[in-house]
Amino acid sequence: MTFQFNFKDTLAASERVHWRVEDLIGGDKALDFSRPFLPEIFARTDGLDFLSAHERLVLNQLRGHNYLYLFGLVEEFILPFVLDHARPQLVGDMYRLRAFLQFATEEAKHIHLFQSFRQDFLDRFGTSVDVIGPPEAIAQAVLANDPLSVALVILQLEWMTQAHYVGSVRDDRGLCPQFKSLLKHHWMEEAQHAKLDTLMVEALAEGRNAASLSEAVDGYLRIGAMLDGELKQQVEFDLDALQKATGCLMSDEERARAAEVQHQAMRWTFLGSGMTHPNFLASLEAMGPELRARIEAVAPAFC
Repeated sequence: MTFQFNFKDTLAASERVHWRVEDLIGGDKALDFSRPFLPEIFARTDGLDFLSAHERLVLNQLRGHNYLYLFGLVEEFILPFVLDHARPQLVGDMYRLRAFLQFATEEAKHIHLFQSFRQDFLDRFGTSVDVIGPPEAIAQAVLANDPLSVALVILQLEWMTQAHYVGSVRDDRGLCPQFKSLLKHHWMEEAQHAKLDTLMVEALAEGRNAASLSEAVDGYLRIGAMLDGELKQQVEFDLDALQKATGCLMSDEERARAAEVQHQAMRWTFLGSGMTHPNFLASLEAMGPELRARIEAVAPAFC
């Protein structure tokens, strides 16, 4: 299957998008802590009826914090992976080379944006929040896998980012405008990255036999399982921060319920919503219908 993307047009679209980290965060561009940061479809806090309305709002904001922190974390393995992929292209198609170098530059900018957001959040939130990591260790573990496995994970993340903003964030007027602005500008560049990722997966899959492609999907699922374990730990950190920030007291049963609901919410946000994205599934279909079927069989557990 040949996708309707090319390096020249994708580069041109990317160059039309221009923003600086300094224009989006800091100073009078403050987060509004009177509003939620994430849509309920991702936060899934409303069903936790043993928490007060204020406690559910704070938990939503903590989920917003980890949403951008975790995207910053995955950028830590996307950046070196893209640079490694660009290195063999130093001779040949200049549009391809420039597109991937632009991709890498923008990913570095996203890491800077998310780090700046996290500092701004912590300064205004007033309570420390533990996070999984360090990002370098997680990046090393991910990058130890088959390049095609890693490229599939990245492809899922890029399509997922777009779906989140366009499908759930853009038209939600109840969210913090500053947080929405961060997601909008991230999406503006990821819209081009998803196309480049699609071409990257296609190139890495070319010439591989069915057994090799199946092994790459095995690697993709192993990475997903590893990330799922990290998400479960982040939920515990968020609930600890909620209790520190609000003084709320949960029984063991309530804490277990909150952890279960939030873990499944995180699974949907970071795994299931990408695994079920039609464009991601189309790339798997191009590699082999049986590979798409494998992922479609697994995906409901993460929804």
